Amino acid sequence: MSPTTTLLRHWLPADTHKGLMRRMLIVWAVALLIALAQWLSKSETHALDRSLVYSCAISTSIWFFTDPVRIGLRHWLHTQAPSYWSLAPRSIAWLFTGVVLGYALGTTIGDAYSGESTWGLLSSSPQRFWGIWLSSLAISLGFLFFFYLREKSLALQRQATEARLRLLETQLEPHMLFNTLANLRALIATEPASAIAMLDRLNDYLRATLRASRSGEAQQAPHTLADEFARLDDYLALMAVRMGPRLQVSLNLPDALASHPLPPLLLQPLVENSIRHGLEPSVAGGELRVGALQQGGHLVLEVRDTGVGFDGAPAEGFGLAQVRERVASAYDGRGRVQFAATPGAGTTVSILLPLATREPMPA
Repeated sequence: MSPTTTLLRHWLPADTHKGLMRRMLIVWAVALLIALAQWLSKSETHALDRSLVYSCAISTSIWFFTDPVRIGLRHWLHTQAPSYWSLAPRSIAWLFTGVVLGYALGTTIGDAYSGESTWGLLSSSPQRFWGIWLSSLAISLGFLFFFYLREKSLALQRQATEARLRLLETQLEPHMLFNTLANLRALIATEPASAIAMLDRLNDYLRATLRASRSGEAQQAPHTLADEFARLDDYLALMAVRMGPRLQVSLNLPDALASHPLPPLLLQPLVENSIRHGLEPSVAGGELRVGALQQGGHLVLEVRDTGVGFDGAPAEGFGLAQVRERVASAYDGRGRVQFAATPGAGTTVSILLPLATREPMPA
């Protein structure tokens, strides 16, 4: 990686890199079309190579000042993530300044290539000079307005998805709590000592969950696989009070994947289902294995039990439906949930997610 690339990566927030590259490619595509249009006009002054150099140099320079530099100046311009766009006077003034600076720099590069001076038109043909300048200004402002509307639209879509994920999470937490309270009620009459131990575990679990939730909100930190496995460990300790030695647990999280982000409570409904429908109905109980691994460009999360299994398609209860919906919402259809089961030999549920290359939207 070159020093310039390293500097830009530190200068600009990581969540802006993809959008910057996408907008740059759009700018270059339109610059190519403009150059081809000038060349096809069959004017002697519009040779293809010169048209390409002028068009690409001016477009890239204007993009540089009005996009990467705009984001780099986000503190001075008082703009906020994720788009860093604003219609405040200071931002609008910078956009006009960026267009002027970009046009001047791009024109200078084009003049250096062609060996002519565009600025000489100010004295020889001022009408033509101002016509070129005004048309460039109009095209640039049109681009900026298009990018502004597009980023605002994407921001609204992200907010809607985040709200939906938060709603699904708030639905899952009471569901887990009600199931646990039902188990606790059954133990009170038959095994008071186990009921007390389970109540203590439930108290510890809720305290840890609430503390993690408040910490995440305060730091705006993404929920990671390490967080998810820690929450599962607390929950399984709670279930071990009810099932005793009938429940054997194996959690496998490679260190390389511990910081991988994902929506909270994605695995817990699957673990609940494995215990409730797979292991508890089995007289001997069985083993529950939860693991994470990388396969190519995918993260694979697997919940496997050695319980009673099932024949045919599984019944889609509340937990499984929520997991499917959250995977679809959080990953734009790029994730999927798979089932495999054998009667009497257990069930395996796998979640395939795209391997994250940047911080995900908060869930």
